Amino acid sequence: MRTLVVGTRALLVELDSAGEVAALHAELLRRRDAGELGPVEDLVPAARTVLLDGVRDPAALGERIARWQVEPLAPGEGPLVTVAVRFDGPDLPEVARLWGVTAREVARIVTGTEFRVAFCGFAPGFGYLTGLPERFRVPRRGSPRTAVPAGSLALAGEYAGVYPRSSPGGWQLVGSTDAVLWDPEREPAALFRPGVRVRFTQEGGGRG
Repeated sequence: MRTLVVGTRALLVELDSAGEVAALHAELLRRRDAGELGPVEDLVPAARTVLLDGVRDPAALGERIARWQVEPLAPGEGPLVTVAVRFDGPDLPEVARLWGVTAREVARIVTGTEFRVAFCGFAPGFGYLTGLPERFRVPRRGSPRTAVPAGSLALAGEYAGVYPRSSPGGWQLVGSTDAVLWDPEREPAALFRPGVRVRFTQEGGGRG
């Protein structure tokens, strides 16, 4: 863990893995809710960092955090969201080939995995989901699509994600969902938020 003061009221904590980011983010939320953290306006996790903004004394807080012993998140810790998915994506056969399994087995592996939202970005409501074992990582497409349909379930590198709206994208598309990922009229607006656990269930329409 490394802490960096990045402004008069901001602190950046650098970590070695997505799991460490998730554990520290959860610990920061817990301490803030318990009134043990001091004034912090925002906590923003990313791939290997957590940004604390609106901090009264970033240097002093950084010294405190550096002394913490943060335990890994326990399986099943955190709120759970379940999303129904059809495994009908155009890249499903390619992902099955890369994994050395059938398309039906891809669906079984994805629905059998508990994901966790590591961080959000790219577009409102887009969560970067970790949880797939390393052997199931797949590369981005060689040629990105100019328009990925909203609701597309996609894989790239260590992450899974669902496109909340139509946008360009280079991830491998394996399925689709009717779930609304971003709704400004909803509280909270994002279905996927850092720390949330995600389970996918299979609807009809998948390939065998």
